[in-house]
Amino acid sequence: MQDKVNVLYNDLDEDTLKDKYLTFYTDKQLFGISIADVVQIVGMQDITAVPEFPSYAKGVINLRGTIIPIIDVRLRLKKEEIAYNERTCIIVTNINGAYIGFIVDSVNEVINIYKDNISNPPQMGNDYINTYITGIAKLNNNIVLLIDLKKILNEKELGLITCID
Repeated sequence: MQDKVNVLYNDLDEDTLKDKYLTFYTDKQLFGISIADVVQIVGMQDITAVPEFPSYAKGVINLRGTIIPIIDVRLRLKKEEIAYNERTCIIVTNINGAYIGFIVDSVNEVINIYKDNISNPPQMGNDYINTYITGIAKLNNNIVLLIDLKKILNEKELGLITCID
């Protein structure tokens, strides 16, 4: 299946990708994900709604013969839904062998973020655990919230949206 969906950095080894992050905006907040998780970035596509998907799962797209479930990052992060525009993109990822697309407001750039520029996320008390924010990076005058896309959906949610082969 991987040959049907162009892999963005398939010729680079793991060391080359180690400190590289794709940054993107959602609700005017800058986020970063490991470039190693990114398969491809595509413009908005026609999304086919799937009955009984959670509200943040907008449906599926057919990307060169591969059916890919689509998650709206805004809705997943409990932000207000907005209309998609020419800057709205889908970041196609591979999570545990399954392709999943994430809708973001806009893609920013691929940058190096080194460990000494990353702080642990703040603790909000013993009852609150943020599982998908892995760190907070300081870049120039910007704050980048680093997220692990493998953890933005729990196991049950991941199973629900990826059982559509």
